[in-house]
Order: sequence, then structure tokens, then C-alpha cells
Amino acid sequence: MNILDVDSLSYKYENKVVLDQVSLGIRKGEILGILGPNGCGKTTLLKNLNRNLKPHGGCVLIDGTDIEEVSKKEIAQNIASVPQSNEIRFAFTVREIVTMGRMPFQESLRGESSADIEIIDKAMEQTGLTEFAERYINTLSGGERQRAIIARAITQTPKIILMDEPTLHLDINMQFEALDLIQRLSKENDLAVVIVSHDLPMVTRYCDRIILIHGHRIFAMGTAEEILTKENMKMVFNVDAELERDPRTGKNTVRLFGSCKE
Repeated sequence: MNILDVDSLSYKYENKVVLDQVSLGIRKGEILGILGPNGCGKTTLLKNLNRNLKPHGGCVLIDGTDIEEVSKKEIAQNIASVPQSNEIRFAFTVREIVTMGRMPFQESLRGESSADIEIIDKAMEQTGLTEFAERYINTLSGGERQRAIIARAITQTPKIILMDEPTLHLDINMQFEALDLIQRLSKENDLAVVIVSHDLPMVTRYCDRIILIHGHRIFAMGTAEEILTKENMKMVFNVDAELERDPRTGKNTVRLFGSCKE
């Protein structure tokens, strides 16, 4: 069952087409990867999914309702975002940042309930942040800040998480830990996750379906086996690559050989 549907969505910056007639469905409990070269519209698509941008054509439906008819508070109760940039200008503690995930569920001038506190504590434990609870966010490394942003998204208890390059600031070990956690939560809680990334092996490993965007349209959509062909990789990324199965994990990975030579 789709939790989010995109119907013929188009978007322009001034007179430049960034997305052209994009249609797709996002299912409960799946991780959907969005791949494509720089400037193809991946991040713009994410921003349309949570109404940070308004499409010039088409629509986005959440549980069958046009997102334009849903209040910002209701959107925040259903959709959480992990942005590409994790810069935070104010001196909040880690716990204060993570606690912000509960704001869409709280009434004005009322603090956290015992249920809120339990959710916050669990999210911090899951992301390895408990020991950093009282540290100021701007004293942490980029990777530690990114974990706090992911914890805030989890604390929001959403139906959908939108992630823009979520592992960009993480070291290799934490990349696996963070996406292992997201994958587990997706399956356990019927959580839909949309990941925009340039990391082909990571997307191949964790995503149930993948969308390739090329020429501001959906070029291909399906499982890794269906769309990450040598021909598609050459057409979209101009790289010589092939999909292979890792015998140690039984999961797919992408083997890159280099740029295609004309």
C-alpha cells in the first residue's frame, strides 16, 4: 500500500525545468533510493514531498490526500526530514535538538510528557548519543551532529523519513550503523524511507527499490537488479560499472571501473 504518491509532478526554477512529469508511489515499509547526476532534481523532488516547495504541475498525495490540503503540523506528524546540511547555528544541547522531534505532537507551552521522554531516550540510545546528551551541538563533529539530526527524525515517530545524503558526514562505521537502524525501523514500523544519495554501493545495499533520474524525468525505476545495468549506468552517470552480489553478505553491490571513454 502506498503511503505517498507523486502524480505528474513538475517544478521549475524561474524558466528552467528541474522536474518534468514525475510520477511514483512510495510504499509503507520500503526504502526507496533516488539516484542521478548533479542537477537532475533529486533534492528538489524531496522538497516537494514535504511541501517545502510547491509544484508547478501535478501533486503529492499523502494517504490519498493532496498535501496542499494538509496542515504543516499534520505534515510534520507524518514526514520527517534529514537534510544534507547539518549546520546548527544556535547552542542547543544534543538532547534539546533530539527533543525538537516531539514538537508537532505537543500543545503550546506544555513540556514533554512521560511518553515523549521515553521516545527521546530511546532515539538517543539507538543512535549512540546518550553520552552526548548535555553536550552543545556545535561542539560535536560533523558525524556526531548528523547522528543527532537522524535521532531527531526518529523521535518524530513519522510514517515517512526523507533523507538527503544522510551519510555524507558520517565515518564508514557509522554509515552502516545509521542505515542498519533505518532499515530495521522501516521493517518493524512500516516506515517508508526515501534516500537521495550519490553513494551507489550504499543505496544498492539498503534500498528495496531505486529510481534513476535523468533529463529531469524518471529514467528507470525498480529493483537494483532491474535498473542498475551497465547500459543504464553508462547513460545516466557515464561510468563503466556492473552490479554484483557480495558473497559474504548475499547483498548486491556496485563495482565501478571508471569513467566511460568515448
